[in-house]
Amino acid sequence: MASSRDRQRKLARAKLDRQQARRAATVRRRRRIRAGVGTALILVLVVAGSAWALGAFDSEPTRDTANDEVCLWTPQNTEGNPNLRQVGEPATTGLPVTGTRPMTITTNQGDPIAVELDLANAPCAAASIAHLAGQGFYNDTKCHEITADGAVRCGDPSGTGLGGPSYSFYNENVPTAPEASPSPSPEQPPTYPKGTVAMISNPPGANGSQFLIFFEDFTTAEPAFPVIGRVTGGLDVVEKIGALPTVENEAGEKVKPKDDDVVIQSLTVGEPGLDPASPPEPTPAGTPSPAASGAPEASASAG
Repeated sequence: MASSRDRQRKLARAKLDRQQARRAATVRRRRRIRAGVGTALILVLVVAGSAWALGAFDSEPTRDTANDEVCLWTPQNTEGNPNLRQVGEPATTGLPVTGTRPMTITTNQGDPIAVELDLANAPCAAASIAHLAGQGFYNDTKCHEITADGAVRCGDPSGTGLGGPSYSFYNENVPTAPEASPSPSPEQPPTYPKGTVAMISNPPGANGSQFLIFFEDFTTAEPAFPVIGRVTGGLDVVEKIGALPTVENEAGEKVKPKDDDVVIQSLTVGEPGLDPASPPEPTPAGTPSPAASGAPEASASAG
């Protein structure tokens, strides 16, 4: 009997040891799982924290393009050049830079001349002309030259070629010079096609108020006039002006209209028109409407 009881005790003891061993293994396995989960969670938190610190979860900021500086205007020395007029300066920010803007030139030579100003390629020229037009700068001024390049020159209230506003601005859209060739292709387009509107200044690059309207095609190996738009109506009037006889001006150049009577009665600039695929542009602050408003070291030069 004693030996049987001893055997039962040993079997029970062995069974208990096995149960305890299984329980211990289970506890160790749970601890490892918990430790692994904890480590992974800590790693995730560290990565997420680093990403947050570096701005990975920041929303993309919306850029305020209305405050972007589009144009710079350089003051001119009005004391050194009495032909310049104090007219203030156009805005530098919030200017339209897409689409077109209509300009209407009414002269004493016939129907109004309609022009489309190019806001994408010449936003500063358009802003300047609009600014000046809003102040009546061009009204009752003369187109003082019919140039040998086939253009009518206007926009100088003094009629001397030295007049303009009290600021200037740089060239924006000068055509690329044609490639040199011993036998130019007859299909090559002119540098300045008939109907082109371009700025002109003295010295070049100090643009102000003066502009050219080409009444015939003009090609040159050294383009110097920034293109700002094109005639969309009244080109026959420009051609009529271009056909007027000329006499010598004070510099001895035969470019002055003989009767000196090509007068801009009014010049107005309308509101910008957008390209179909372009977003709306902000309206510049302080721009007159509907005839809304239009820069190198100060000098006595004019444009």
